[in-house]
Amino acid sequence: MMAGTFAEGCKTGKLNIGSMLLVYTHKITPRVTYIMKHIFVNMLQTEVKITDKVEDFIAHSGAKITYTRHPLQNEFFVRSHDVLFEQGISAMDINIQMWDDVPCFFATGDKSSIPFDIFAAGFYLLSRYEEYLPHVKDEYGRYPARESLAWEHGFLELPVVDLWVRKLASALRKRFPDAGFGKQETRFVSVVDIAAAYAYRKKGIIRTLAGTVMDMIALKPGKVLERYMVLLGFKKDPYDFFGELIDVHRKYGVTAVFFFLLGDYSAYDKNIPYNKASFRTLIKSVADYHVVSLMSSYYAVNNAVELKKERRRLREIINRPVKRVRARYNRSFIPESYKAAIEAGFNEDYTMGYSDVPGFRAGTCSPFHFYDISYEIQLPLKINPFCIQDSALLRLPDEDEALKKMAELYGYVERTGGDFITVFSNERWTGEMSLDLKKIYFRWISGWREETHQWPPQEITEKTNDRKNEKQ
Repeated sequence: MMAGTFAEGCKTGKLNIGSMLLVYTHKITPRVTYIMKHIFVNMLQTEVKITDKVEDFIAHSGAKITYTRHPLQNEFFVRSHDVLFEQGISAMDINIQMWDDVPCFFATGDKSSIPFDIFAAGFYLLSRYEEYLPHVKDEYGRYPARESLAWEHGFLELPVVDLWVRKLASALRKRFPDAGFGKQETRFVSVVDIAAAYAYRKKGIIRTLAGTVMDMIALKPGKVLERYMVLLGFKKDPYDFFGELIDVHRKYGVTAVFFFLLGDYSAYDKNIPYNKASFRTLIKSVADYHVVSLMSSYYAVNNAVELKKERRRLREIINRPVKRVRARYNRSFIPESYKAAIEAGFNEDYTMGYSDVPGFRAGTCSPFHFYDISYEIQLPLKINPFCIQDSALLRLPDEDEALKKMAELYGYVERTGGDFITVFSNERWTGEMSLDLKKIYFRWISGWREETHQWPPQEITEKTNDRKNEKQ
């Protein structure tokens, strides 16, 4: 896959072919190859070659790095940590230090040109090494943010891998002024979860009666009234924002991906039956304007057979390829979920993130291919990490603070060049939430585009001004 990425870069002119960077290491492993090509080809958009031959390294006249235990001469040297030369998983003590204003780990010592092993640390975060280790799962069986190194040491809200890579590029330019390093364009991608298209409509008689009884037992007469006002056509369904969303996305040029749940009914999956004509029409209408893909059902996340069935259902509705997947409740189990997704025919995943806190679960805002440590191989699955889900915003005191938090995260993404991916759900756009999430979302996408109301706002821009002025 990495070779393919390089070839694509050559076609588009994004790679700096004339300034190939050479990396010498004492042992070329799949881990070394994976992280070197991700950092240099994907993120810095330059050609890289890895060698274990000293004579080739010495003869190379361009930019070059020694990545091993000891330097050869007076070259740009990064002292290597053992993790890229091992196989499997082992528990390790990790000490956090600072590289100027950015946290880092796997210290290298005085002889190294940078103070830590950026390649080992980047691999540790991108591979989700820590998620292979024993940990306490949450109520949905997920890996909790509080178990992570980033949470423990307070850098979850920083895309540290991307920040490291920009600083590495600056350090290399000082040593090799002619070296050419690119930067990815910052993109805003809106993910919209549709686990339940409607609150009341199209549920069938049995589910409608059951819902009515439950609302009456819970002493919620207002919901009973609302349900029948919707069913009788006197009121719009509270989850139905589809037309409004399409209109505002078109107005502001927002790139959005809608993930529809088409799994069978269960305690966790309560969408409309996939074969309802009105539901199929809704999906087709959204697909006319945006990318539509699959939200895997609760129990299908590790089940390739179920994933294939649900993918086939959506493909038959929209008559287009379905290549993206996102798990219900962000239930992603590494590496099993990714293996099942690949077997089911998907090549992109949008589940990498946390539901309850904002931040960068894999330490990055850049898409990356997943490396499966259990088989020591890069998987043909591109991971698109999101940095904030609307459920995490509910922990903040008001809408302005929510927007400031989004703007702060966007500022880091804009500085480094990556994708700012948000996740919002129509189910939470009701008056029952502690914040008006619909208002937050609409303010964000309009303010982000309008010059008169540019995000990040002034106070956030000033806060990160020094960081943004760093030479790219």
